Amino acid sequence: MTKKLSIIVPCYCEEESIPLFYDAVEKVALQLPNIKLEYWFIDDGSSDNTLDELRKLQQKDPEHVHYASFSRNFGKEAGLYCGLQQATGDYVAVMDVDLQDPPELLPKMLGYLESGEYDCVGTRRVDRKGEPPIRSFFAHMFYKLINKISDTEIVDGARDYRLMTRKMVDAILSMSEYNRFSKGIFSWVGFKTKYLEYQNKERVAGKTNWNFWSLLKYSIDGIVSFSQTPLNIASYVGLLSSVASVIGIIFVIARKLIYGGSAFGWASMVCIFLLIGGIQLLCLGIVGKYIGKIFMEVKNRPVYILKEKK
Repeated sequence: MTKKLSIIVPCYCEEESIPLFYDAVEKVALQLPNIKLEYWFIDDGSSDNTLDELRKLQQKDPEHVHYASFSRNFGKEAGLYCGLQQATGDYVAVMDVDLQDPPELLPKMLGYLESGEYDCVGTRRVDRKGEPPIRSFFAHMFYKLINKISDTEIVDGARDYRLMTRKMVDAILSMSEYNRFSKGIFSWVGFKTKYLEYQNKERVAGKTNWNFWSLLKYSIDGIVSFSQTPLNIASYVGLLSSVASVIGIIFVIARKLIYGGSAFGWASMVCIFLLIGGIQLLCLGIVGKYIGKIFMEVKNRPVYILKEKK
């Protein structure tokens, strides 16, 4: 019995990588008997010739290749969500177009799913060779932090590259939230997952569109989406500041009654005021981040807007 495997490929300014990716996966497809491939390339409002390359590829293989193009750049999370919505396969894979996700793992991943023991086969890098050391350090710190402050476990080094059953994909699609963090969502929905390890691979073409600050912002979004610990910290800091203020007031009154004289230490008081003011602004910023997320959710805007689909 032939089953369909849908491959979701988010693309942003990847005109050089698209034909290389397609050729590489087609070679692996020869090792997948009784499997029909369905490609869904999601153009995330690219500013280069990505959309033209997708049109050419779709004309070359209209039976298997499909694409959707956004009206602007909505981000990788929107691309993943769109791909999951469009996919019609019995199995659904998520892959990066730069071939840092090795297609050679697909047969092994499919084997685990067809055994019926697992609902998802994910991948994780065992090293970060080729990445700047500072980026690797903060990546490890992020995974350690979010696993300590969140009930949702995210495997260190886990990639978005994974193969899922239709049941798991439907569960993910039931979470229609606007602020999406797929690594957390994949884990939150549950289902038994097997992780395959592999060595880090370099991009086949082009350059990454992720820099340190975009990854930092993405990490903060992930923490806010799957943990209330920052809000708890703000509450604890506020409580400690209040207690310290009461103790300070008692101390000043007691000193006045015992020793007399006028109040002194204006410079230190100004420093304390600035410190307390800074803590208040920090706490307001944390609360504001969560309120901002709520604001975006209640506006009920679409996660993405399609310009073209074929």
